[in-house]
Amino acid sequence: MYAQLVDTGLSRVQSDADLSALEKQFQERIDAGIRMEPQDWMPDAYRRTLVRQISQHAHSEVVGMLPEGNWVTRAPSLKRKAILLAKIQDEAGHGLYLYSAAETLGVEREDLIAELHAGRAKYSSIFNYPTLNWADIGMIGWLVDGSAIINQVPLCRCSYGPYARAMVRVCKEESFHQRQGYDLLLEMCLNGTPEQKAMCQDAFNRWWWPALMMFGPSDGESVHSAQSMKWRIKLFSNDELRQKMVDQTVPQAEYLGLTVPDPDLRWNEERGHYDFGEIDWDEFWAVLAGNGPCNKERLQTRVDAHENGAWVRDAFMAYAEKQEQRKAKQVA
Repeated sequence: MYAQLVDTGLSRVQSDADLSALEKQFQERIDAGIRMEPQDWMPDAYRRTLVRQISQHAHSEVVGMLPEGNWVTRAPSLKRKAILLAKIQDEAGHGLYLYSAAETLGVEREDLIAELHAGRAKYSSIFNYPTLNWADIGMIGWLVDGSAIINQVPLCRCSYGPYARAMVRVCKEESFHQRQGYDLLLEMCLNGTPEQKAMCQDAFNRWWWPALMMFGPSDGESVHSAQSMKWRIKLFSNDELRQKMVDQTVPQAEYLGLTVPDPDLRWNEERGHYDFGEIDWDEFWAVLAGNGPCNKERLQTRVDAHENGAWVRDAFMAYAEKQEQRKAKQVA
């Protein structure tokens, strides 16, 4: 699901004169659209950027299960419960795909998870907001997963093969997630009671701006985007992706009968896009720094789940060791 990761990489674009012969060959392959594979030579900075981005993406998928898992026991019907359970299970799978992709770069999954639990690794700021009512589950599917799709579909064509291939399945499943969220809201807004419609508007008011923040800081404020785009880890700028999200979502909101909580929202005929208001970046940076509504709760829940599941991991490791011993005896 992540859709939002703060750009990583170098703080400036290296000039061609700075590059060694190997780096020049590497960049030429990137420019030619040739994907890099784990066995290929790559600059250390490229590897570090990928490790940071992919691991943050994986953390976001796993932490992203928590706001929705809170509502499994309170889903209004068996159908909605089954859909929500399937969605949460998908998110866990996405985390596994992405941790596996990160491991191809020579890092250990346990180390990445330890960084998350110690509060040193980042994940998407959107998951530090509370889910206060059932309509929030629809908003996560529609807005959060909708933003994720816009952000992640280009990653299917990124320059690192394992990441690009993992994203193909992730994006297919995220499309289902976005649809289930919108379907939930259609039911509440068009077939529900006035109270349910008001619940959806309240949730929309709370999730709209954090969803726009998911794409990261504006292009002028991001010091890392240029290098990531040169390496084709990133194919579009933050502002381009955010604009696409606004243009796609506003007509859907109108169909639901919901009001976008932005008094500055206007269709710009000349640009062919919607103009929208200024994002509160102070809020974004505060949440990213650990000062959001649910940062401490989310992180502690993940740590507790990891520790409570230690016996399962230990059992698997003991079984694997026994199997290895049995094979060794057979060979002897």
